[in-house]
Amino acid sequence: MEGQDGRADGVLIGELAARTETSERLLRYYERVGLLRPEREPNGYRVYDDGAVETVARVRALLAAGLPTRVIRQVLPCTSARSTVAPCPGVLDALRAQLDALDRRSAQIATARELLRRTITATETSLDDPGGRLGERRDPAEI
Repeated sequence: MEGQDGRADGVLIGELAARTETSERLLRYYERVGLLRPEREPNGYRVYDDGAVETVARVRALLAAGLPTRVIRQVLPCTSARSTVAPCPGVLDALRAQLDALDRRSAQIATARELLRRTITATETSLDDPGGRLGERRDPAEI
């Protein structure tokens, strides 16, 4: 359907970028991975329908939740404007798998944090006792 100016109804990429506070480059990436499907004008310009603003908002929310784009591509058709997910085939399995991956990553981060804490503590202790002789009697001339 065309508007009064002969252009397809909808918005061009620059306007969608402004409305969603998302770069044009990122919108083109979303298209490349199948998250957005704009129409094309004869001159090649992308024209996004009115629902694209909501779609970009959902994509960004799902990315913020830690979902990779391959999972978002599967989940997105099952989402609604109320940010709920309908029980589409395979979606719960994909979400559970992502949650498991996040749990594993969280455990790895917790281990890394503990190692870093111990390293910092050991380093601070060695700064307090450069000779490694804390507790030993020292000649006052060495201090």
